[in-house]
Amino acid sequence: MNRDDLKKILSDVKDGIIEIDDAVNSLKDIPYKDLHFAKLDYHRALRVGYPEVVFTEGKDIEHLRRILIDMLNRDANILATRMSEEVFENIKDISENMIYNKIARICIINPKDVEKVGKVAVVTGGTADIKVAEEAAITLEAFGNNVERVYDVGVAGIHRLFLNLDKIRDANCIVAVAGMEGALPSVVAGLVDVPVIAVPTSVGYGANFNGLSALLTMLNSCAAGISVVNIDNGFGAGYLASMINKGFTKNGGER
Repeated sequence: MNRDDLKKILSDVKDGIIEIDDAVNSLKDIPYKDLHFAKLDYHRALRVGYPEVVFTEGKDIEHLRRILIDMLNRDANILATRMSEEVFENIKDISENMIYNKIARICIINPKDVEKVGKVAVVTGGTADIKVAEEAAITLEAFGNNVERVYDVGVAGIHRLFLNLDKIRDANCIVAVAGMEGALPSVVAGLVDVPVIAVPTSVGYGANFNGLSALLTMLNSCAAGISVVNIDNGFGAGYLASMINKGFTKNGGER
């Protein structure tokens, strides 16, 4: 339930369209619905503007099915992250209306048409970083943001970045995804006047330490205007970028 849903319920009560008891029934699961093994936060969109997202990795299949079915019964637009193909095969029967992206490992269940605003550029150092970048990009699109994808423009061939700067600079926020030494966000942040969200990936050889070297590089960047999320956390980067982009657009920003 979001703010618009709550306003409609209150307006319908005021206008006599629905009874008070029916309105109370609609609100009964605020602040959450208790399934014992999970507490579904149907109040979240009302509080923070975005609904609860389901992290699927590690969940028991039957628990996951019950969570998703309960959300479907509320006609929710469900974003389910870190979903393997095996898990998708086990839950795809719950709805005929699903979009699954095996690269991003994201499933959107019962997708709604969402008006998209502003623009976020999602940039990668290499092709191997795309699975994390796509997690960010699809999260952004699901939350109503226009996305410009600029892939494989890392510092090893920095001319590729320079030749795509116009597209990158046209965004209200930038998600920069890189593994190896993780230098891309620092370079990008020195060339733009908008926030850069750095995403270290676990792509790299042994001394990359599964993304730790990239994470430390990004945390130690001398370029200002960078925030850093956890290793491979495309979803977290997309969520934060959406908040920045929508805040910029809401306040009348144009580029």
